[in-house]
Amino acid sequence: MSAKIIDGTEIARAVRQEVKQAVNERIDRGLPVPGLATVLVGDNPASAVYVRNKHKACAEVGIRSIARALPADATQAEVEAVVNELNQDNSVDGILVQLPLPRHLDEEKILAAISITKDVDGFHPVNIGRLAQKGRDPLFVPCTPAGVMVLLEAAGAQLAGANAVVLGRSNIVGMPVALLLVKANATVTICHSRTRDLAAVCRQADVLVAAIGQPEMVRQDWVKPGAVVIDVGINRVPDPTAKKGSRLVGDVAFSEVAQIAGAITPVPGGVGPMTIAMLLKNTLRARQLAEQQAIQN
Repeated sequence: MSAKIIDGTEIARAVRQEVKQAVNERIDRGLPVPGLATVLVGDNPASAVYVRNKHKACAEVGIRSIARALPADATQAEVEAVVNELNQDNSVDGILVQLPLPRHLDEEKILAAISITKDVDGFHPVNIGRLAQKGRDPLFVPCTPAGVMVLLEAAGAQLAGANAVVLGRSNIVGMPVALLLVKANATVTICHSRTRDLAAVCRQADVLVAAIGQPEMVRQDWVKPGAVVIDVGINRVPDPTAKKGSRLVGDVAFSEVAQIAGAITPVPGGVGPMTIAMLLKNTLRARQLAEQQAIQN
């Protein structure tokens, strides 16, 4: 195995420690502790686990967390009312609506209802719009894409002038990552199910970000020797030798690609730990921005 392994677990631990130290310093100075509110609609087991992990992470770094849960049949008005209530709560610095929402709800309207100054998930249309515009910056960058950029920096990736390929065009990962890479002066190609000769396009990449949700789709012959490969995928596949009868794999065939890549993230232990770490960092930033705004007013 020749590739440098990008240890997301260790890098995320450093980010969390940085946030924890900043929160402790605030406590020592008698300043308010940052607060994060989560809104969970329905009883999706995976979403419940994600929310629980976010609250646990908040506790570990000293951030106060508030959980709001609604039933799966909650109406659009009921969900928006909860968001608006949290918008008005000065003890809440960040609001996270756990996705996906039940299909009868208008996700875009609910995300747009979050105050842009509390949009720690970075999905508000204005934040995404600023991300897409040259010379403008969002208040918050979506957490997983932000984590990807931190991992690329840790890997020593030279992004300016590089050919970057993003596999996947989701609103949560693919598109924001592509926009961040453009801001870093990379030349970016976004691939999807209609892309012709996908493997050939990927082989041109100095930086390859896989976020397509297809287990081990990216094979060794898709990757340019020495490329930096970031695997965002988390897929569970059957494995009779595993204790649970299955195991987690990414969108990249790790053991193959690691033989040729210059650097690569593992699954698990790569991008995954970065998402919550960047959420904590965004929540701290939200509190700091609120205080700066109060001083200016």
